[in-house]
Amino acid sequence: MNREEKTSLVSGLSDKLSKAKIAIVTDYRGLTVTSFEELRSELKKSNAEIQVAKNTLLRLAVQDTSFELIQDSLKGTTALTVSYDDPVAPAKILTKFAKDHPELAVKIGCLDGKGLDAAEIEALSKLPSKDILLGQLASVLNAVPTNFVRVLNAVPQKLLYALQAVKDQKEQ
Repeated sequence: MNREEKTSLVSGLSDKLSKAKIAIVTDYRGLTVTSFEELRSELKKSNAEIQVAKNTLLRLAVQDTSFELIQDSLKGTTALTVSYDDPVAPAKILTKFAKDHPELAVKIGCLDGKGLDAAEIEALSKLPSKDILLGQLASVLNAVPTNFVRVLNAVPQKLLYALQAVKDQKEQ
């Protein structure tokens, strides 16, 4: 790889990191090409991607970004996973894939400038997805006005029940 290719690779990685919400560093030593391509296609479905590059080039790419914290973990066979939308989705995919393929090891991650170790990434993977959380929020927001209307409706309704009881008593 000549100098121009390295420069374009570093600038491409820097651009990806500037758009990314989360970056996760994994060690893929021993993973077959077929398995790696399977992982790549799973990540692509959730608008995330995994890229293998030399550690020195990755170190240059993460400089002056919010992902500088991962520089010290760039040792050995390293793959960098970045996600542009949902930070939970790649954590779920990588954690599940690592359980099925023990060759893949999650090293470290970075979310909004905060470092995440392997245990925190696993905890992140157990969170519901963004769509589910938005659905839960919508149901809570919908429940508040509905319950408010029921409470407001209960006052005149109870008054009507009391008037009906008085009417029934007078008729007897």
